[in-house]
Amino acid sequence: MKLARGSYTWILIPCVLGILLLFIALVFATTSFFAIAVFFSFILLLLTMWFLVFFRDPERTVGKGIVAPADGAIRSITTTTENDQPYTCISTFMNIHNVHVNRMPLDGTVEEMTRVPGSHLPAFTKESEKNERVVITLDTSIGRVKVVQIAGTVARRIVPYIKKGDMLKKGQRIGIIRLGSRVDIYLPTKAIKHLTVRVADHIRAGEDTLAEINA
Repeated sequence: MKLARGSYTWILIPCVLGILLLFIALVFATTSFFAIAVFFSFILLLLTMWFLVFFRDPERTVGKGIVAPADGAIRSITTTTENDQPYTCISTFMNIHNVHVNRMPLDGTVEEMTRVPGSHLPAFTKESEKNERVVITLDTSIGRVKVVQIAGTVARRIVPYIKKGDMLKKGQRIGIIRLGSRVDIYLPTKAIKHLTVRVADHIRAGEDTLAEINA
């Protein structure tokens, strides 16, 4: 199983501590310390197994059109205006059991990357608009596209894999948000032929199509 970049420390620390405590428990098997050591060893090894699942990074077959930047459920589909241009915003909520590696929605160049400090409110609420985020502006064949990675209550660390000026392919990994959160994508409405998803749909990053592009 492939693991996400930057995850090995998270996995190794509880694993090593769990094994160490188990070894200590065996050494002091005849004392009252045994039960305590076994209990905490079990918790740490259970945490290790959970991290192995959480930080999985499976290979994906890249879909057609504009693909999802994140795994999860479509939270909302709204319209907005930027620089007098209409945009369609598709917001995806990533639950704690989803893959948290985010991917490019289509080919493009990273025009700008901005980390915005903020709160750590639940990512599925309206108030999460004030949360910490990384705004990735992409120059693409359909115009300017924005992917916004938003931290949540538990997810307090957005780790980009890319930088300004990178030329990226659709489906390529762009970063990870640790432990649950949200990703919004802003698409130029005039470039979209039609959306292929609805609110509450479950999608997979890089694989499922969000929208078809006007020819």
